[in-house]
Amino acid sequence: MIQAFTPIPAPTPPASKRSVAVLVVILVGQFMAVLDASIVNVAIPALRTDLGAGGAGLQLIVTGYVIAYAVLLMTGARLGERYTPRRVFLAGLAGFTIASLACGLAWDELSLIVFRCAQGAAAAAMVPQVMTMIQRTFTGAARARALGGYAAIVSGGLLAGQLLGGLIVDTDLAGSSWRGVFLVNVPLGLVLLAAAAAVLPDTVARTDRRLDGAGLSTLAIAVLLLVVPLMVGHELGYPLWSWVCLGAGVAGFAVFAAVQRRMAACGREPLFAPQVVGAAGLLPAAGTLLVIMAVFGGWLFVISLHLQDALGYSALRAGVQFLPIGVTFAVAGLCWQRLPKRWHAGIVPVGMVLGAGALGWLAWLLADGAALGFAGSVAFGLLGVGNGLAFAPLMARALAAMPVTAAADAGGILITCVQLGMVLGVATFGSLFFALGATGVTDAVVTVQLAGGGGCLVAAALALVAVRHTRR
Repeated sequence: MIQAFTPIPAPTPPASKRSVAVLVVILVGQFMAVLDASIVNVAIPALRTDLGAGGAGLQLIVTGYVIAYAVLLMTGARLGERYTPRRVFLAGLAGFTIASLACGLAWDELSLIVFRCAQGAAAAAMVPQVMTMIQRTFTGAARARALGGYAAIVSGGLLAGQLLGGLIVDTDLAGSSWRGVFLVNVPLGLVLLAAAAAVLPDTVARTDRRLDGAGLSTLAIAVLLLVVPLMVGHELGYPLWSWVCLGAGVAGFAVFAAVQRRMAACGREPLFAPQVVGAAGLLPAAGTLLVIMAVFGGWLFVISLHLQDALGYSALRAGVQFLPIGVTFAVAGLCWQRLPKRWHAGIVPVGMVLGAGALGWLAWLLADGAALGFAGSVAFGLLGVGNGLAFAPLMARALAAMPVTAAADAGGILITCVQLGMVLGVATFGSLFFALGATGVTDAVVTVQLAGGGGCLVAAALALVAVRHTRR
């Protein structure tokens, strides 16, 4: 049950230093999780060559991680409260490091998909503790700054994933090729395990928190019924079973909502607690984040393929192309608070309109099939500004009035929607790209840019609703 919010006294200087150390450690863990959501993108052509993976297999290699991550995220948040964020963060980090090693040693397409799902499951244990510890460690302006750092890490991880992935694949150290993009996590994970064990504080476990097996099962089934036919259907000509599964997936989310309401009515603890879902602005913000990340995740998958396959970029050059978007995303996410306060309510929709303009510009630049050049870098940078102005302010507004006791559930709901958005984006935009690629690669990538621009405008409209609710 959500309790009344009790203001936390200002920390003493020693506690403040400790809180900074905690923030650094948990954000590095977050960085690793984000890194693995994007580092595979520039390795896709190498994976296709080495493993002979088709379009659906490549999508599952990218999204198997994110699907497990998204579906198990709320359970990870609940485990953090039941067994303390420190213990679950350490367990998740250890599992993530082991799964990364297994991915680097994978012998075929299927084994890599399985190990990627294991990676995602471990990340689902680790990452919710990041938001929980930010919520419990910081308040007021300090919390907003910590969330700005969180947004910068999200963009930094995406950027580093593209650059580091390109560097590793191009360098082909010891003949590792794409395997190096997973093996790089192993030494980083071992160092972070030692630091986390020394720095992270322990708290009192809430043994009264229960897991929601029914909710977890229905959510997982609904996601798989919706995503798998989107990814596999285009290679098989969208047979009848794929449409049946899509319809069942939509119905599955309705069943999930009914299960959650039923559990709450019986006095049990559903994954999405009604008290948290009903908090001012949380649900509209979650829906807006889902659309934003669907556009961004799907666009990232498609443009990574197009740069290397159609435009002939090396993996490293493709990674460098993403530098402007990572830098501007981080700067916008960190600096939006410096804008006049009266502008804050309109930042998110304005950011999405900028994103739509950037994708429209990219569609025009890509239409002639030539390299992007300086204009493409500017368009990438504009897209980063737009997403940075939307992501961090939206998270901050949604969580600003949230009681500390609801930190795990609220943060888990928002991040679940972020991850589900990426899954749906890769499934829909990726399938659209592969389906249209048969008639013309340039037409396919231009269509994806225009569809992404439309998605940004939808997100801008949803953001207006979310801002209105959080203002109330």
